[in-house]
Amino acid sequence: MRDPSLRGYAAVLAAAILWGGSGVAGKLLFGTGITPIQLVQLRLLIAVAALAGFFILRAPYRFCLQRWRDVAPLAVLGLVLAVTQVSYFVAINHIHVAAAILLQYMAPVLIAGFAFVAWGERVTWPKVAALLFALGGCYLVVGGNDLDLLRQNGAGIVAGFVSAIGFAAYSLLSERGMHRHDPWTVLFYALAAAAVALHLGYPPFLPSLRSLTLFQACLLLYVGVFGTAVPFGLYLVGVNHLRSTRASITGTVEPITAGVLAFLLLGEGFAGLQLVGACAVLLGVALLQLSREHDPRSPAHVRGAFAETPPAG
Repeated sequence: MRDPSLRGYAAVLAAAILWGGSGVAGKLLFGTGITPIQLVQLRLLIAVAALAGFFILRAPYRFCLQRWRDVAPLAVLGLVLAVTQVSYFVAINHIHVAAAILLQYMAPVLIAGFAFVAWGERVTWPKVAALLFALGGCYLVVGGNDLDLLRQNGAGIVAGFVSAIGFAAYSLLSERGMHRHDPWTVLFYALAAAAVALHLGYPPFLPSLRSLTLFQACLLLYVGVFGTAVPFGLYLVGVNHLRSTRASITGTVEPITAGVLAFLLLGEGFAGLQLVGACAVLLGVALLQLSREHDPRSPAHVRGAFAETPPAG
């Protein structure tokens, strides 16, 4: 592809498809007895090992930090990422894969609300409409119109909202980290800190690796390499060729991919109103990003907080 924008769209689409498949692979692993925390432990270890190998072979300078005092903010970013990852897969374990991913896509809505209150970002009708679409769509996606469905999915819904809050915090914190460091460096140390935090706070799963089946091992490798390290890299390539807003909107293919794969492989499907809600969430996210791109009075760090940061899923 000679057109850089086409390469950018192809990279982001590939990343979104791989992320969508990662959620479905996680759900399949939960059916074999692996828990969300164990999956995240191994996912992070595999991703860190893959990135470290890539750095050693191609870019060893990316291991370097400018100052030792930068370690603490990156460690905090890793803790936030660990909470986000675990809550994301807990949500997938309890509710439909696409619904869990759509809940995490509420992160830009939370960032926008924070920007309105804390940073005095200008409130416009397109932004208000985007927030209403996203919030109303989320209400339908989680089954808010059906109280029985809402009660059955309570744990998954709470976990999904925790993952959205964590993703919003991760986006804002990593935005600050990328002011001083290469995005790859920030990503590597955030993943490494998250892996350390999970292994310190929860018994390591490594001794049980010998009991893994070939099916489990293949799925774990997919989640770690092709569901984490590779798509994060592809997304960075895409943002390099596209405006960040276009990249983030293209990334909304992720829940669509997850929904299709979950339907084909897991038999999961949305009821009519849930499908309407899913479309409303994606429309809201797209409107929100476009309204920021065309608003010259929207602070640069607010416009980029979600779009410049690869999704945490």
